[in-house]
Amino acid sequence: MLHLFPSINNSVQSIRFKTLNPCISLSRLCHFKAKRGFDSLNQTSSVQNSVAVFWDLDNKPPNAFPPFEAVVKLKTAASSFGVVRSMVAYANQHSFSYVPKAVREQRRERKLLNQLENKGVIKSIDPYVCKVCGRRFYTNEKLVNHFKQIHEREHQKRVNQIESARGSRRVKLVGKYSMKMEKYKNAAREVLTPKVGYGLADELKRAGFWVGTVSNRPQAADVALRDHMVDVMDKRKAECLMLVSDDSDFVGVLKEAKLRCLKTVVVGDADDGALKRVADAGFSWTEILKGKAKKEAVSVVGKWKDRDILKKLEWTYDPEVERKLYGSEDMFDDESEDLDFDGSDDGNSSDYIHKEDSGAWWELDTESDADSSKSQ
Repeated sequence: MLHLFPSINNSVQSIRFKTLNPCISLSRLCHFKAKRGFDSLNQTSSVQNSVAVFWDLDNKPPNAFPPFEAVVKLKTAASSFGVVRSMVAYANQHSFSYVPKAVREQRRERKLLNQLENKGVIKSIDPYVCKVCGRRFYTNEKLVNHFKQIHEREHQKRVNQIESARGSRRVKLVGKYSMKMEKYKNAAREVLTPKVGYGLADELKRAGFWVGTVSNRPQAADVALRDHMVDVMDKRKAECLMLVSDDSDFVGVLKEAKLRCLKTVVVGDADDGALKRVADAGFSWTEILKGKAKKEAVSVVGKWKDRDILKKLEWTYDPEVERKLYGSEDMFDDESEDLDFDGSDDGNSSDYIHKEDSGAWWELDTESDADSSKSQ
């Protein structure tokens, strides 16, 4: 009968299935939470291997090296000590507007080459190619003019359009122009000259650093960087602190980090500086760029592991813990009071003591003495 009405048959089977297996219906309604123990273990494991990098740009700017390459090498060396969780850099306006001597010389040479190319004295073998549209030019100055007149204006129009939009339209425009804007930035980095400085902040941000700009007051960057380091230590966000500086004002922060059982690494050019004497390990910029610091980091991490194992093996006496584990000391006093010590003895013990003490300590018992004692 039921095969004639398949819908009724399906409903009956579903009702029977629900009644026979109530656990399945309950599982849909119940929400099981994960145990906190696993979450805490994951958090502790991530914190134990985390590294935080702090860069004092006022004291140690990458003048002799390209900023992006210096950051990549620094991050590679820091990753040898653990997972790099955060990279922070602080500087004032003067540090970002300053142009190193090597960069000034390169710009002067480029300007001289442009003049010679315009006069026809020098001709480049390979043409200058625009990395946005692909057009070719025989002089660098024509490439720069083309880039400014066309691509820079288009980029500015896109930026204005995104800033004027709101809500979902803004999100759509960002997704629409993201590839073009990224392509423009990569090309402009090689063609255009930065209006302020030599693009230090942009290069650091491109490499993954969070860059903080402070006022031009003295020690403003040091105070901001020190506060940031203390905040990281208070929240226990990292187990290893890497500081790029030669400023002795950070000695107190490094000592505080060591008191909190944190590892410290210093990158600076001073061979016997105050920071390197306090820190667990110290490297120079030359060692960072050549990759020598990454090789030495293996031995440093091994020493840290050995030190942690020795600390775990050390025993310290804690009376409260001992009392909880093995009971209070009053228990032994009560037992000693309950014991009944009688002063009367049978005299056998005293006689035995006199017998033992009768001979001199250097005289040994012979076999005849032993036989006589047995016969008695």
